[in-house]
Amino acid sequence: MKRIVLLAIVLLWTLGVQAQETKPVIEKTFIERLEENPASIPLDTDDPSRDVREFRRDPNNNPKRDPGPINIQKTLGGTWNSGIPTFFRLPVALGPEDLKAGNVEVAFFGAPVDISTGQRGTGYGPMAVRMGDIVGGWGEVPALASGHPVVGDVDWTQTIKAVDYGDAPIDILSQERSVLPVYEMAVEIMEAGAIPFTVGGDHSLMYPDVAAAAKVYGRGNVAVIHFDAHFDGLSSTLGHYLSHGSMVRQLIDEGHVNGEDFYQIGLNSVKPSAKDMKWMRQSGLKFFFMQEIDNSGWKTVMDEILADVKESGKEYVFISVDTDCLDPAYAPGMGTPEPGGLSIRELFPMLRAVTIAHNVIGLEMVEVNPLVDPTYRSRQVAVRIVRELMTGMALRKNGITDPYYMDKDWIRFKKD
Repeated sequence: MKRIVLLAIVLLWTLGVQAQETKPVIEKTFIERLEENPASIPLDTDDPSRDVREFRRDPNNNPKRDPGPINIQKTLGGTWNSGIPTFFRLPVALGPEDLKAGNVEVAFFGAPVDISTGQRGTGYGPMAVRMGDIVGGWGEVPALASGHPVVGDVDWTQTIKAVDYGDAPIDILSQERSVLPVYEMAVEIMEAGAIPFTVGGDHSLMYPDVAAAAKVYGRGNVAVIHFDAHFDGLSSTLGHYLSHGSMVRQLIDEGHVNGEDFYQIGLNSVKPSAKDMKWMRQSGLKFFFMQEIDNSGWKTVMDEILADVKESGKEYVFISVDTDCLDPAYAPGMGTPEPGGLSIRELFPMLRAVTIAHNVIGLEMVEVNPLVDPTYRSRQVAVRIVRELMTGMALRKNGITDPYYMDKDWIRFKKD
């Protein structure tokens, strides 16, 4: 037995040496290549991992089974310190056939990309959200049934058929080379008849997410409601067209979305500049700075947006939530925090309002950075953001049409 192991080691070492000896010699150094063309990014064309889409497993290679979502939990329910950490302990779907067979309505997927942020760490956002809830329970156990403090007896996990669709493969060294895997996964979910909910990851994800929606539902047919402290309309950053600060510009300039169908809520940063504002106005963006929300109130702003989307006749709405729309007092763990933002008491009802009022065909929640927040606050707020969006969708499914719906039994104590 020892001789067999020794021979195997020698064989592997020999193959390694031969591979090194036969590998083509690089004719030019990296410095020489970059001096000739500063825009070039030399890649090893012999490395099969250079296209991260090859990392995706073919679900057909699994043991044969009937298609449909798979419940991987050992119990019917539990508290949030138990269970296998899928998004909200939801069942898992491995491929589009599972989505179709299960009549899945919403498929969550993680996109752990963070190379374009000012500080790394948002790549850990999806897993933080999967493990972020610490209060309450999950599943179908009656004793753990949950409600909502405003809208009452609604548990979206029992109303909407949702799954965890896993993570998109990401090139952790290249923002640009991460676009196609995310785009293809979002398109795959939509074409299977479900709504993709991307959990990021940095906000460059808006480009593949919204481009996917435009691909499936038609260019110019989708309105985008965008909660963010930043306008994200830079033409480029250090020569890169795609970053977490330029995807709005790319989506509009490339024609995926019309500027007048883009609504930005909570702008609160040193950008845009006067030059940027000129492009925003020329493109027709509808933007609401924090000053407007402070002066007029969040509900007045929300009323205007809901009415404008309805008047535009846009049937399809994509919702993008960058956590930095919030003041960092509420969630310090984000990609690019900006003091002076929305409060959670403003944001949460706004999120319910847009999902009650509109036919949502795609969502994303991005820029959660658990690495810079050692407390539980940021991930808890991120989980709650997702819950509010999904609760609004559940209310809409149940026939609620009032975007500011409140359950009268949950409003105040009344004697019988």
